[in-house]
Amino acid sequence: MELDAEFIAFVRRRGDHHLRTALLLTGDWHAAEDLVQAALVKLYRVWRRLDTTADPDAYLRRILVNTHRSWWRSRWRRELPVDSLPERPVLADGADRQAVASVVRQALVALPSRQRTALVLRYFEDLPEAEVAEIMGCGVGSVKTHVHRGVRAMRRLLPPELGVVAVNAEPGQGSESR
Repeated sequence: MELDAEFIAFVRRRGDHHLRTALLLTGDWHAAEDLVQAALVKLYRVWRRLDTTADPDAYLRRILVNTHRSWWRSRWRRELPVDSLPERPVLADGADRQAVASVVRQALVALPSRQRTALVLRYFEDLPEAEVAEIMGCGVGSVKTHVHRGVRAMRRLLPPELGVVAVNAEPGQGSESR
């Protein structure tokens, strides 16, 4: 019973944060809820073997990324192209925070999965490049490349009226400055 109480306390304490991470990974609220639910089931199965005094967030993050990658691969095979893409919304000055967040999520969804994952882990989760590389199962150089390309694509995708000054991810200048 103590195991269940510890797990429930962890989910209550950190669940919303991981739901936001999943939302950024998937770009869809319902898919994010499904992803978190599937990841929590996997986490619960190994909870008693985990050292919960360490960082269960890191373990859950890895489960989220791996599960999303698995879902994306299986869905990709079933996707069908469409004739036209929907227009991106144009925001007026003083647009509320939720509208801006929606536009950013739509731009994130337009990125390739690896770039989106790298950006979410690096800037939303605020993880160092080495930890992002470990979670994604690639080298630090690959993370830097995914982040650089993702930031460059986000600059193109976000409407200029947002006045977004994206993170500094130019080669040779590092991606630490935000």
